[in-house]
Amino acid sequence: MKTIVDNIKNYFKNFKFTPAFAVKCVVALFVVTYYVLLIFGKWIFAPMSAFYRSLNFFGKAGEFNVAVRIISYFFFFLSVSWIIRFLLKQLSAPMKKGKAIVDMLCSLIKYIAVIVLLFFILKNWVDTTAILAGIGIVGLVVGLGAQPLIADIIAGLFIVFENVFDVGDIIVADGFRGTVKEIGIRTTKIIDTGGNIKVMNNADLKSIVNMTNQLSLAVCDIGIEYGESLERVESILSANLAKVKENIPDIKEGPFYKGVAELGDSAVIIRFVANCDESVKYQVERDMNRQFKLLFDKNNINIPFPQLVVNEPISFENATTTDKRAAERFVAEQKELSKGMAEADRVE
Repeated sequence: MKTIVDNIKNYFKNFKFTPAFAVKCVVALFVVTYYVLLIFGKWIFAPMSAFYRSLNFFGKAGEFNVAVRIISYFFFFLSVSWIIRFLLKQLSAPMKKGKAIVDMLCSLIKYIAVIVLLFFILKNWVDTTAILAGIGIVGLVVGLGAQPLIADIIAGLFIVFENVFDVGDIIVADGFRGTVKEIGIRTTKIIDTGGNIKVMNNADLKSIVNMTNQLSLAVCDIGIEYGESLERVESILSANLAKVKENIPDIKEGPFYKGVAELGDSAVIIRFVANCDESVKYQVERDMNRQFKLLFDKNNINIPFPQLVVNEPISFENATTTDKRAAERFVAEQKELSKGMAEADRVE
């Protein structure tokens, strides 16, 4: 209940009047008027009012106006569907898990409401038995020709009930990384940090990486000058890593110093790692960059930038005959000693 109240407060706090809001208000006014007439109509209209008989399709006495009856169908079934889906979403708002099931139920309710609406509309002109028989035949034909749709529905059910991922989880699907916005009967919507939404058929979600279930690794690589004493830098880091963690509350574990990651062209690259939630991974990496930069500045540890060094031509000594023979023996010896060692993991 508190969450619902907070949502209402936030809605009014961020409220802006738009044409879409005006349309919603008009539709809501018509719906409220419809239910007032439907519930209190027997006291408002005459006992044999043709309009009320047409509006109240629960009653069976007398003739009715088909147009009014169809409008009544639209208001009743679509509004009931919307109310049920709205209540389900509000009740699921505080839930950390299970939102996918609610989304799928909402999607199913929407489709059922449309099907029932069409059934009741057709009932005004066609016999109910004929409609049911026709639905059976149409269902068979559609079932044979809509196998991809059936595959999407089945895949969606497996995703939900096997808890592969839930609404709000961060996943990587088909190379697209984003947060699951909605899991429907047929499709799943994923939104990335830029607000782009990728809609994928459930049957196409075959290779999924769920980044939410486990802590993610944030990596920070920083270069120091070759002239810096590595032991001095490591000593400073040893005394300050705990302070770095205090300044980055999103870090769950770490940061840890992993050592020298690379001997670059103009810098010695040292690496730090930390575990955090996937949703804040990139922010944690940016925060670590900032904290280590401030720490290095404070302790006069230089972070180099690319430089071009021009040297005067120098003469090199030629190898002697003895040097050449020794080199040949060394190369042959090393080849023999390293024979059979795999090089597949070498980083190019």
